[in-house]
Amino acid sequence: MNDPNEEYWGMPVNTYCTMIHLSQLSSILVPGLGLILPIVMWLMNKDKNEQIDRHGKVTANWLLSLVVYSIVCFILWIFVIGALAFFVLGIMNLVFAIIAAVKANNGELWVYPMSITFFKP
Repeated sequence: MNDPNEEYWGMPVNTYCTMIHLSQLSSILVPGLGLILPIVMWLMNKDKNEQIDRHGKVTANWLLSLVVYSIVCFILWIFVIGALAFFVLGIMNLVFAIIAAVKANNGELWVYPMSITFFKP
């Protein structure tokens, strides 16, 4: 199940896990793609490699948490603080994705701070 030399989408497992984390930033170019692409990458290979499954779960947890936090920010928009909170969420998403990607490239699992556990890694 966990052959270290096996490739996923033409990438070694550490690179693939790195791309799961970085793929959420694709929303910068195509709105919504950053929610779909990491989930698709995870679901397509989660049964083939435990490391991919774990990285996919922590990414999915963060993305679902981000949706919850975004809904709260939208509600708070009427008090103006929601606009600032949206900005902070965007910065956090960028920074967290980069940190998680660097850790994944080194073979480490990094759990996003403030993420709600929907899936246990």
